[in-house]
Amino acid sequence: MKVINIAIIAHVDHGKTTLTDALLRQGGAFRANEEVRELVMDSNPLERERGITIFSKNCSIHHNGVKINIVDTPGHADFSSEVERILKMVDCVLLLVDAQEGPMPQTKFVLQKSLALGIRPIVLINKIDKSGSRPDEVLNMIFDLFVTLKATDAQLDFPVLYTIGRQGIAKNSPEDDSKDLTPLFDLLIKHIPLYPEKDDEPLQMQVANLAYDSYVGRIAIGRVFRGKLEQGKNIALCKRDGTIEKYKITKLFCFEGLKQVETATVECGDLAALAGIPEITIGETVADAEKPEALEILTIDEPTLKMNFFVNDSPFAGLEGKFVTTRNIRERLDRELQTNVGMKVDQIPNSDGYTVSGRGELHLSILLENMRREGFELQLSRPQVIYREEKG
Repeated sequence: MKVINIAIIAHVDHGKTTLTDALLRQGGAFRANEEVRELVMDSNPLERERGITIFSKNCSIHHNGVKINIVDTPGHADFSSEVERILKMVDCVLLLVDAQEGPMPQTKFVLQKSLALGIRPIVLINKIDKSGSRPDEVLNMIFDLFVTLKATDAQLDFPVLYTIGRQGIAKNSPEDDSKDLTPLFDLLIKHIPLYPEKDDEPLQMQVANLAYDSYVGRIAIGRVFRGKLEQGKNIALCKRDGTIEKYKITKLFCFEGLKQVETATVECGDLAALAGIPEITIGETVADAEKPEALEILTIDEPTLKMNFFVNDSPFAGLEGKFVTTRNIRERLDRELQTNVGMKVDQIPNSDGYTVSGRGELHLSILLENMRREGFELQLSRPQVIYREEKG
């Protein structure tokens, strides 16, 4: 199978999710008569309300016999633990920039991560239909940003398209009469080399994301770099501590459109989701059972902010929430740790409270708001900055 993997990076409100909607519609992800809501990739209620991407998600489209996996990446620094590992799965990033506002701080953050990995991006100057649009100036600003971030000569030679994401239009120049995203599809196929065929080599898949299902348990998501995955086959797990353990794949999935579809085989270069390994975590390698070879472990940024979570013992305790005990809170935090690897939880000594550490205020506030909506009631301390000890 011919496969390429891309990620779209952009600042808040620059049109990333709207463009993804258009790619899915024109890439055959939906039936002709299927009713599709807007912002289909923002599946979490908080994402839809805030207009930001919080959790990385995958989808796929097809064009001229090539499967294009699209990985939605968070743009905020608080979710850097998501960004870095997701970029390891892709061949190219689409840098989407508003034609009026130009590059913004969060654009810089994710772009810097991708350039450091050696990825050659495609630049999309979006919303060229806005009255204040200034595509030429914005293009110069983007080039200056690449220079500031120490892009290589190959990365500085980036292709540029001009888009109107809401209308599903891409153009080679602002004056072109394009009516759809065909120029973007064609550029993806032309600019991104197809992943080399390595189906016959020993298996290597690196875990870049985690999900959880109450029926099958923890689900590991990642890219197959070598060999191929087969449902029911024995594999070796190369763990973070250097040990190797044997497991069997009980469920195997690939991504088609917005759906996770059960399959018998996932070939080299494609994205896969598998179940059957209870303690698998981010950065570990699923390898050939007979010839296990580990990939380099992915690093995860350390937390920068912490808060204490306590049982509510105020006079108004129990009036607003239905989950109020220490056990309730601990179970919920343990469940969060199943997939939120940028977060840490520690028991406070001689207390019924927990110290929860995250990447920043937004990272912690998303957890708290989700817990509140789920019916949890608790007391919180003020956030405290975590200072790193310099090693002399």
